[in-house]
Amino acid sequence: MEKKVYPAYSLRNCIQGLVTIEFKLNHQGEVTYSAIRSGMGTDLDDEALRLIRLSSGKWEILKSHDSTVVLLAPMKFELSGSGCDGKTKTDINLAIANYVSNASLTEVIQNFYKNREKTGFKPEDEARFARLKEQLGYDDDYFAERIKDGKRKLKQKDPQGACEDFLFVKNMGSNMADELIAQYCR
Repeated sequence: MEKKVYPAYSLRNCIQGLVTIEFKLNHQGEVTYSAIRSGMGTDLDDEALRLIRLSSGKWEILKSHDSTVVLLAPMKFELSGSGCDGKTKTDINLAIANYVSNASLTEVIQNFYKNREKTGFKPEDEARFARLKEQLGYDDDYFAERIKDGKRKLKQKDPQGACEDFLFVKNMGSNMADELIAQYCR
């Protein structure tokens, strides 16, 4: 798919594989439901869902189409020439396990930054969350990569996907995407 944007975490950790999306279409060819049927457990799953969402309204539907039928779309994510030759299967499986376990910590960090103005916080709280972000690899380089992905999504006419990337950066306590949020995410 020409609109595929290889997600930053999976790219950095050489994660590749098959993600299968289940989805339903209405009689206008619009995606009315989508979910992961089987996936990698990483940001590849989110990218596969985004690609299905981008296809909404572009499907040709027969008049006899049953809109209650669940359709499946397998999406293969492959890396070539990206410096992954030295990665072992164990390295990759560990990266997937880390992603899954870090997802809840990421959510905690985002909740802190989303609510810190409302709830008040102590300076040591922010320092603790900054250390946690550093341990998880969320630094300015990572945020710059997410912003770059978001800009690619804008070029693909996917403002929702772009804003998800920009808001992720903001909700991780960075102001690197603030101008883009103000311009594109209303």
